[in-house]
Amino acid sequence: LGDYFAGPNHVLPTGGTARYYSVLNVETFLKRTSVISYTEKALKEASEDIIRLAKSEGLDAHANAIKLR
Repeated sequence: LGDYFAGPNHVLPTGGTARYYSVLNVETFLKRTSVISYTEKALKEASEDIIRLAKSEGLDAHANAIKLR
């Protein structure tokens, strides 16, 4: 749900920032997390689109996870 539909992504973008961004800073010691919360109704309304997207990418287990929810 998170990687494909709700917005947050588990892939860390670099965008070439290594050229000018310090290696060690305050953010190095912080843990970032994303929390996704859907109501049962909202998930039901979005489920067809999520399943279609997951299947189109060959991610049948992800599609099945949405079906089970």
